[in-house]
Amino acid sequence: MRCVIARFPFDFFKPEVEAAMAGVQPEPVTAACVVIGDQLFPVKQVGRIITGQDPRDFTAAEVSRALTRLGFTCHAAPPQQPSPTSEWGF
Repeated sequence: MRCVIARFPFDFFKPEVEAAMAGVQPEPVTAACVVIGDQLFPVKQVGRIITGQDPRDFTAAEVSRALTRLGFTCHAAPPQQPSPTSEWGF
């Protein structure tokens, strides 16, 4: 699939993105993120790896749009983790 990120055209395919991210340790997720395999990655980290560009050169929205079109699940913010509660409910 052809997309433009930071004014540069790229041709991405889902298996190639998955292969590029295989074995990569996810950075801490604090903003937009994407699920690749069974891992949650920051969108900017994925964009840096698959484009080779500095993350300051593109927006998370550009990469999220491309990854969503490829069939990945993107989130605008990290999914909420359930808070631990005691058996008494507080």
